[in-house]
Amino acid sequence: MAAAADSDRGNTGTPVATADVRVRVRDLSKTFPGTRALDRVSMEVRPGEVHGLCGGNGSGKSTLIKILSGVYHADGGTIEVDGVETDAGAMTTTQAYEAGVRVVHQDLGVFPTMSIEENLALGSSFKTGRGGWISHRAMRRRTRELIERFDIPGSPGTQLGALGRAGQTLVAVARALQGEESDHGGLLILDEPTVALPAHEVEMLLASLKRYAAAGQSILYISHRLDEVMSCTDRVSVLRDGRMVGTYETSSLDENKLIELIVGRRLDRVFPDRLAAATDQRVLEVQDLKVGPVRGATLHVNRGEVLGIAGLLGSGCSEILRTVFGDLRRQDGELRLNGNVIDFSHPDDAMDAGVAYVPENRGEEAAFADLSVATNISFTALSRYWNRAWLRDWSLRRDASGLMSEYLVKADSQSALLETLSGGNQQKVILARWLRREPQLLLLDEPTQGVDVGARAEIYKFVREATAAGAGVVIVASDFEELVHATDRIVVLRDGEIVADRPTTELDADEVTRLAMASEKEIAYGN
Repeated sequence: MAAAADSDRGNTGTPVATADVRVRVRDLSKTFPGTRALDRVSMEVRPGEVHGLCGGNGSGKSTLIKILSGVYHADGGTIEVDGVETDAGAMTTTQAYEAGVRVVHQDLGVFPTMSIEENLALGSSFKTGRGGWISHRAMRRRTRELIERFDIPGSPGTQLGALGRAGQTLVAVARALQGEESDHGGLLILDEPTVALPAHEVEMLLASLKRYAAAGQSILYISHRLDEVMSCTDRVSVLRDGRMVGTYETSSLDENKLIELIVGRRLDRVFPDRLAAATDQRVLEVQDLKVGPVRGATLHVNRGEVLGIAGLLGSGCSEILRTVFGDLRRQDGELRLNGNVIDFSHPDDAMDAGVAYVPENRGEEAAFADLSVATNISFTALSRYWNRAWLRDWSLRRDASGLMSEYLVKADSQSALLETLSGGNQQKVILARWLRREPQLLLLDEPTQGVDVGARAEIYKFVREATAAGAGVVIVASDFEELVHATDRIVVLRDGEIVADRPTTELDADEVTRLAMASEKEIAYGN
């Protein structure tokens, strides 16, 4: 195993000859008020390799990316790209771009209502002919070249929204690299590119990345999905608490060892043991539900049980949760909570009845980024802190401090803005906001999306504690491997219809995928 000889100093083992290095960072440091985000971090990326960058939330990955791309100025250190060294404290976005550093973010910044041709042109310029008029012929020719070069599934006039998320990611990659032509210089940074992708699209994207690397492109790949890191990278660098733990040949690692490097300790169980908490008492019953793409779904969840809902994008999994929470109006069907028919017209009604909901899109639908941690964690219980026209701020802050401790939220203080917290800590704040209400029914949509493995273990521990207290839990997740391990039973949706309802002891991720994608005939014959 090629590892760091001195993790405190950020060395990465045996030095590599300059000719074999595309990007080298030396002794990068960055301090924010109260936080040492990076501490003398050094790393090398070779030509034609997919290099993984792993670490928990708050480990320094985002800060490192922003320094490489010139968004942040380092306190010290150097960045060398293709033999040209720059002071990391003076690197600008223009210099980074000219050096060939390109970043494709989780938010792709593409325009689904525009064509592939138009999206690519926005990344450079519109081709013009005589008189300065736009040359559509030249643009189309250029777009065809990029479509072929980057294996994009479409033609120049294809509307981007018609592509899957993986296809849109390839367009974003092509837009970022189109100025590099065929020399494959510089560095392509991909930040959580598969976070919203179903399994078959993940495979498509990773296969494309491997082809780019084989042609000479250097890729820095950031992901919390460790199975992807293990399958597509050549080497992996691990950050922890702003320091470089080391750089390792991926072939010398297994997933358990990588987890240990990321969290700094053995993590034998990401998913806590299933508790004998489930009862025969049904907390939620859904009968013949029709809403959006969902066509006549029937399911239930018992007290003390964790039910998983699996399905491909667009199958209707999220719509079921939103309907139960009163955020969508159903077209037909019946809902029962504790045996009583319910018809929530607003989420407030659901909350009053003991239902809690953590949505998929944390940033837009659940997090109040510009408010304090204390306010966010207390948001579902603010009424208890008002005394006529006065807010009992001392009481709110006291309770917030206790909740932060109970749910292992890491922050400088309860007054810190939520946006300053890592993704995993933000999610724990939102989960704590609901669990403090001791809900009878907890609805979780992609609860660990963008969350590191350590925080993931903590989140599922809190979920199991809620079931031990008698709550029923429903989880929607696109990661079927995780869903199998985190739940007691899974219902599978395909094209808006439930095609399976089985205990997880009878399932694995491959079987769930087959059920979600197979035809009715294939399921009937067990093929």
